Amino acid sequence: MLIGTWNLENLFLPGGPSGPKDKAAYETKLAALADVIKELDPALLGVQEVGEDTALRDLIAMVGGTWHTALSQHGDSRGIRVGFLSRTPLEVLADTTAFPPKLRPVQVADDGTAVSAAGRGFLAVETTTEAGPLRVAVCHLKSKLLTFPGGRFHTRDEGERARFGAYALYRRAAEATALRALADELLAGDGRERDVVVLGDLNDEVQAATTQILLGPPGSEIGTPGFKVDDNGDAARLWDVAPLIPAERRFSRINSGRRELIDHVLVSHRLVRRVSEAGTGLPGADTPRLPSVGPDPAARRGEPGSDHAPVWARVGD
Repeated sequence: MLIGTWNLENLFLPGGPSGPKDKAAYETKLAALADVIKELDPALLGVQEVGEDTALRDLIAMVGGTWHTALSQHGDSRGIRVGFLSRTPLEVLADTTAFPPKLRPVQVADDGTAVSAAGRGFLAVETTTEAGPLRVAVCHLKSKLLTFPGGRFHTRDEGERARFGAYALYRRAAEATALRALADELLAGDGRERDVVVLGDLNDEVQAATTQILLGPPGSEIGTPGFKVDDNGDAARLWDVAPLIPAERRFSRINSGRRELIDHVLVSHRLVRRVSEAGTGLPGADTPRLPSVGPDPAARRGEPGSDHAPVWARVGD
């Protein structure tokens, strides 16, 4: 069973401010995405940057076969949302933007504006596998991309750059904390007996503090001495499968020429030792070939495919 996550990069109908300019460009984008999904052949795929429901239906039609879907009802200011494609029926368990009760609102602008909810929804579903119930949450945390007053993506004011970098980090950390709270609900204190996956575009790398928030009790990461030693923290832990990805493939996006792994699959104790392999791109294919992206997201409007590679884990029964 292959479980993955993929940022589809602005899956919008043509003609809108974020979508392809015309039908031909739209169909070219759909075809490029569909080819990857067909070859990846996931049992369940968490997706990010879905605009209209119709766009996702068009993509599924091009992929072909029977799929079940779920989409968050909570989009950001551009209307992008997270969702799932699954070969088996899905039951929605949660669709939320809420911060945990004890987490205060975080500042996001110079004027003191604060937010008390995530910018995009966290969607959790349950499905049935041969090994039993599987609970999965998908997310798209706040981007490292900085947006300055007036919609600018650039600044010559280094004080402004630093402040807005801090605001973005505050928000991503708060969102990671909210996602961890949802993971706690899915684990229900019983990760040794429950198959739980948290996946999505975390917009930061493995050792980033925001990513580490999601792991729970420290000390048992894959590749460390503690990994093979069971302890009381296993019931609450999540394991990032990133160390199982071959080093030369351990990236899902190229940012200004630098490879980075910002899309992640995290699994519960009952799942982690059943993961037989993990990767990016397509299994058995060459190292993912991705475009290098810069600070202006509009620069790739209408480009085919995605600027992210899918990240996946193969799990045995």
